[in-house]
Amino acid sequence: MPKVARDPLLAVARVVLVFLQLISGFAAISLAIALPAVLIFRSSVLAEFAEEGVSTDAFWPMTAMIVLGLATAVLVFVLVRLTRRIVDTVALGDPFVPDNAQRLSLMAWCMLAIQIVTIPLATFARQLESITEGTPDTELSISLSGLLFVLVLFILARVFRKGTEMRSELEGTV
Repeated sequence: MPKVARDPLLAVARVVLVFLQLISGFAAISLAIALPAVLIFRSSVLAEFAEEGVSTDAFWPMTAMIVLGLATAVLVFVLVRLTRRIVDTVALGDPFVPDNAQRLSLMAWCMLAIQIVTIPLATFARQLESITEGTPDTELSISLSGLLFVLVLFILARVFRKGTEMRSELEGTV
């Protein structure tokens, strides 16, 4: 692990990012265990539904939400990991490296995938709510701030790519 510069913002960012990575990792592992368990013990789950007065029609939307939740947790884990690596390069005093341009680009793709996954996730949530409660509360909307963040990440990736090119050209002339 790189030695972090004495910058309080970077120290706080590292703590927050480690915490977020732990949470997303735990969520991914939990959902990865839940998915086969729900499928293997389907009859028990359906019996529990019947006992609780929940329609068995709720099984497949719930299962789909587990799959999509797992995908989202993995994407968040990767996103946070990439962010941690960028913070590490900033702490080392050299953020304008080709790897960071690639990391920013991968982060943009992860965020775009998260935005896309939320659409069917919300659809299944609405379906599950209508089966179990009758009136769905979940809104089916696209996050404009999430899409803006995707755009900003793609632009920053290009800025970092161009910055590293310019720096290597400058170092070649010195």
